[in-house]
Amino acid sequence: MSDEVQQPEYEFGTGILCVFGRQLKLFRERAGMDRVKFGSLTGYSASTIAAFEQGRRIPPPKFIDQADEVVGAGGVLSASKEEVARAQYPAFFRDAAKLEAEAVELHVYDTQLINGLLQTEDYARAVFEMWQPLLDEEVIEQRVAARLARQEIFTRRPAPHLSFVIEEAVLLRPIGGDAVWRGQLEHLMLMAERRNVVIQVMPLARLEHAGLAGPFTLMESKDGRRIAYTEVQGDSRVHTERPKVRGLERTYGILRAQALTPTESLALIEKLLGER
Repeated sequence: MSDEVQQPEYEFGTGILCVFGRQLKLFRERAGMDRVKFGSLTGYSASTIAAFEQGRRIPPPKFIDQADEVVGAGGVLSASKEEVARAQYPAFFRDAAKLEAEAVELHVYDTQLINGLLQTEDYARAVFEMWQPLLDEEVIEQRVAARLARQEIFTRRPAPHLSFVIEEAVLLRPIGGDAVWRGQLEHLMLMAERRNVVIQVMPLARLEHAGLAGPFTLMESKDGRRIAYTEVQGDSRVHTERPKVRGLERTYGILRAQALTPTESLALIEKLLGER
């Protein structure tokens, strides 16, 4: 894998969605169906089918499997399911999303926002609504759905080990307003109850801090590869070279030692909720 991930942002009507859409249309027409008939058999409107065929909307995996069967594509459409699903994410995150979904261990340090894996739907929507440059409503809903889909990692079997170190300042930032903020903190407390999840808070009052260089994610794959992911202002990098990854692993270990314990962290979150 390339050490640097620098792809243009995804544009509707191009790339894998455009190719998939053309295939879908060809198979539909070969089966002798118009969009109304095809939509009635798959549970979608004719306008939605048109959006899928024109590459303007990302078809969900369930639809792709249904469509493959209805038009007799023999698995051709279903074979594109993984690549189509990757189009849900911003271009700079796609490689990392694939690695994340397959990781057996994931360790995250966050400095600006609650990590996407821990976000509620309302918090995620508030984040994307603030995105600059502004996102279209359709793109916002697409990104929210993709973010929530990533959270299937928590129920995967065998369960991966997940740990998070979150800056206290992130918990104090009421993104989306008071109701959204409270819901997000309550969600953190629920997630921390999972046996495979550890959440720690880095308090503002710490005199020593190993993570001043910024946020990062560490992952371990099924085959034992250790990978790091860093991102800032849409410029993302997947690091596989051992010296770089080892350095971030060392940093993360120190951060966990400097942060509040999991029990202390939950107590702090509960205290913040009680103060508002």
